[in-house]
Amino acid sequence: MSIVKFYRNDPCAPKPNMPAHLGANAIIVWEDKLLLERRRDSDTWGLIGGGVKKHETELRAICREIYEELGVRVKAADIQKLSVYGEPGRIAAYRDGSIWRMVIVVFGLVFDKEPVLNISEESKELRFFTKDEIAQLDIVVTHSDIVQDWFSKTSWWNR
Repeated sequence: MSIVKFYRNDPCAPKPNMPAHLGANAIIVWEDKLLLERRRDSDTWGLIGGGVKKHETELRAICREIYEELGVRVKAADIQKLSVYGEPGRIAAYRDGSIWRMVIVVFGLVFDKEPVLNISEESKELRFFTKDEIAQLDIVVTHSDIVQDWFSKTSWWNR
């Protein structure tokens, strides 16, 4: 059973009953493939990342999340801030009744060699996907536009 249901600009979405939630997610690439996790909480595919803790910067949060979810330590200097997705229709409704408006800071990270990934308890599976493979996946609706944007605006990769 799903622990969370995600909405994006859906008129049927429940109204938030909690403060806005700041999250940090990462576009992680190796050999032009995008890393996604199959989430345990919703059995959908999504980006690596999670909530920013009180007194934590977004950059520190994404470094922590990458380590927690992948077992990979990265340097802040290797990560690039890409965008902020903060429209009010980005909602997460949890089984416990909490409903959050989500603001997501997106970072980018490129691996030059295949990383050794250690799956966390939050994920069922971790995989790198091509654009064509991703088109066939059930992606978390609050991440699907981010993934689509990445594939249409990959100029930052060429650094």
